[in-house]
Amino acid sequence: MTDNNFVWTDLSTFDLEVAKTFYSNVFGWEYFGNGEGYFMAMASNQEASGLYETPEKFRQMNMPSFWMSYIQVENLEQTVKKAKESGGIIELVDTEQQIGKIALIRDPSGAGFTVYEGNQLNARTQNTIGTMVWNDLFVSDASLVIDFYKHIFDWQIVESDYERYLIYNSNQENISAIQQISNEIKGKHEYWAVYFAVANLEETKQKVIANNGKVIYEDSNSVLLGDPFDAMFQVIIV
Repeated sequence: MTDNNFVWTDLSTFDLEVAKTFYSNVFGWEYFGNGEGYFMAMASNQEASGLYETPEKFRQMNMPSFWMSYIQVENLEQTVKKAKESGGIIELVDTEQQIGKIALIRDPSGAGFTVYEGNQLNARTQNTIGTMVWNDLFVSDASLVIDFYKHIFDWQIVESDYERYLIYNSNQENISAIQQISNEIKGKHEYWAVYFAVANLEETKQKVIANNGKVIYEDSNSVLLGDPFDAMFQVIIV
């Protein structure tokens, strides 16, 4: 049985070749493709993420380049039903993927995430450099989404300090958090932020700047960054 944990991330980008070069220079990723425009990134012999070029219909909708967080579920149809009941918007359901079933959902704040029924995606690690090690929800108003996530994933959500809410799965493991944060820091969108592990924050910042990315916000052990197409991601010391 799954514990409704984060297992995968991928990037929808406006220019695939530019993005591949950027993240290779920042994280040292190497890539292999599936022949259909989707590329897997590898870090230390571990699958780290996926990358694909933003479809034209998303461009016409003025969707930004973005990192997506995937949450593994036991029953996709049941999760989609709960999301609808709780005020979520179902953007896409695809049950024909070779890797399993997926659905793209937006929570009541507008933040998007993907639920995944299957066992082939597994990119989140504890401390492997260059891989996803954490996921936070950045929102302007946490009260809009707490009950939503409790209902659809059976998560426990506990208030912490500094407008932060810790998320625990059914095994009482702290797997994520909801961070109420101003638009001045996070930008105008509500989104699930993906955290990648790095060995040195300053070196990573300089690599990002040298490759036409930007530093958005930093604290003592993590930095919010933007790639050349303003897809935002976090790096953190592990």
